Amino acid sequence: MDQQDVESGYASATDSSPSSSVASLPRITLTKAHLDHLNAQFENMEAMDILRVCKVMFPNLYQSTAFGLTGLVTLDMLSKLQTESPTSSPVDLIFLDTLYHFQETHDLVARTQARYPNVRLHIYKPYGVSTTEEFAARYGEKLYETESELYDWTAKVEPLQRAYEELKVAAVLTGRRRSQGGSRDKMPIVEVDGERGVIKINPLARWTFQQVREYVAQHDVPYNALLDRGYKSVGDWHSTSPVAEGEDERAGRWKGQQKTECGIHNKKSRYAQYLQELAQKEKLAAAAEALNVVQQSETVSAA
Repeated sequence: MDQQDVESGYASATDSSPSSSVASLPRITLTKAHLDHLNAQFENMEAMDILRVCKVMFPNLYQSTAFGLTGLVTLDMLSKLQTESPTSSPVDLIFLDTLYHFQETHDLVARTQARYPNVRLHIYKPYGVSTTEEFAARYGEKLYETESELYDWTAKVEPLQRAYEELKVAAVLTGRRRSQGGSRDKMPIVEVDGERGVIKINPLARWTFQQVREYVAQHDVPYNALLDRGYKSVGDWHSTSPVAEGEDERAGRWKGQQKTECGIHNKKSRYAQYLQELAQKEKLAAAAEALNVVQQSETVSAA
């Protein structure tokens, strides 16, 4: 199914393209009318109720999280729902360890596991490596500076697609919110990621940063110590900085770059676009070389 089909009325959570690494995922199909109906209903529902419905409605439901504040709120809500209905299917976590997270983030992961011991955590790292040193040796020193698109693909996009394939993920909960700005300001609560073959659900899409912080304080949810040092959105240490008063919540991510996403949440990852452009350049170069060979042959023949 191509992207036009997804946008025009028939949305499937299985990408049938031969290049997809998630072609074996369980199939969830939503017509555009069904998708619109779900989003219209979810707009008037509390986040906890959205999660209740999603747990019943979507098979092979997971939560993808970098242990940001919104994801932690979602995790806490899911924990409460599991207590309400202990026989229901639990929602496992997927965490992408890029190998460049802050130590504070790793500390938070440990504290979260201690707080929610019944939640299963699946950790995925860049292919074939387990340490920063191994990453640099295999993929290049400071790849995040020299080839940022390749870095995003290697450290984030490919591991996530591998997780989706190995875990047979059909639907995934995210911690994205409209108030984070950028391309997120108009996102629906439920959407189809046709490139990766999953249904993507943003249960706290309507929440503000203040609402998230209030929930964390009220329910004593563990959070990243960096938030108390001026960070509002925490990613890799090499591309995350504190946020100044009055700046957008995600202003500290990739500061000074024309970039707001790492490729995971784009409709089509920037690295995929980069590969297309590279392939096109290679075709043009090959055509130019072939023309040059023909011209040289004609010159020799004329002589």
